[in-house]
Amino acid sequence: MNLSPSNETASFPAPPWARPNGLTKLIPGTDRIVRDYGSLDPVLGRIGSLEVRLATTTGEIRRAQRLRFKVFYEEMSASPNRAALLSRRDVDAYDALCDHLLVLDHDVKPKPFRATKPKVVGTYRLLRQDVADRHGGFYTRGEYDIAPLLKAHPGLRFLELGRSCVLEPYRNKRTVELLWHGIWAYVLHHRIDVMMGCASLEGIVPQDLALPLSFLHHYAAAPAEWQARALSERFTAMDILPKEAIDPKAALHALPPLIKGYLRLGATFGTGAVIDRQFGTTDVLVVLPVSAINPRYIDHFGPTANRHAA
Repeated sequence: MNLSPSNETASFPAPPWARPNGLTKLIPGTDRIVRDYGSLDPVLGRIGSLEVRLATTTGEIRRAQRLRFKVFYEEMSASPNRAALLSRRDVDAYDALCDHLLVLDHDVKPKPFRATKPKVVGTYRLLRQDVADRHGGFYTRGEYDIAPLLKAHPGLRFLELGRSCVLEPYRNKRTVELLWHGIWAYVLHHRIDVMMGCASLEGIVPQDLALPLSFLHHYAAAPAEWQARALSERFTAMDILPKEAIDPKAALHALPPLIKGYLRLGATFGTGAVIDRQFGTTDVLVVLPVSAINPRYIDHFGPTANRHAA
């Protein structure tokens, strides 16, 4: 679920590297441990040369940010600000709060006079509700009115997924499976009940996306108890085509692989889309209660999926 950075709020605290005691995070070559996951081993699984793990150091987080820059700004049509252009990293204040899931490729060629490091080829950003509540709320609130959704389920733990991207040569089943294996291990450890976030369709002209948007509206709308609506000032209608005009097979083909994956898992979608002009995308809200996940996927990605282990 790719969350775009254009919705930061002034009330959000400055990230640690913007404070005097966090300046070492800007110094090239410095690396510090900034995440301790307690009883959760940061290494969550492996298939062949690929490993899925949680970032523990500033260096690993910076490498995730560089991957995001490469995919969002160099490959896709996002418009970087001056800071992003200078650093060649996609950075926002939420990076200091979120946990960062990485897929690393250990099969890399050594470079002369440099230590060999595995290559970061995929990433997701994870924000738990207890952390969000202490720091001004979820990122998604910049696009959708999620307050009623959270209020309707006071006893459930929400997890926001965002900033997902995979390097082009690695966009295959194996990498996606590793990412989801890592997310599922994280969900189990933190006893998460609901996953949510914004997923993106490339392009900012709704009429060009009429088929996939209309399909999600008519065939995959969240039930009332899981609904949230795009903020009125950002609302873009999704029901561009009537239901009878939609070819479901063609619509599924037109959806990005990530959204198709969410649908297979059992996700449903909020009301209204949001145009993100900085990122050149049209965003939709994904809501996935753990109780709604197809059991076959729980078995596939769960703790008994030993084929994911190193």
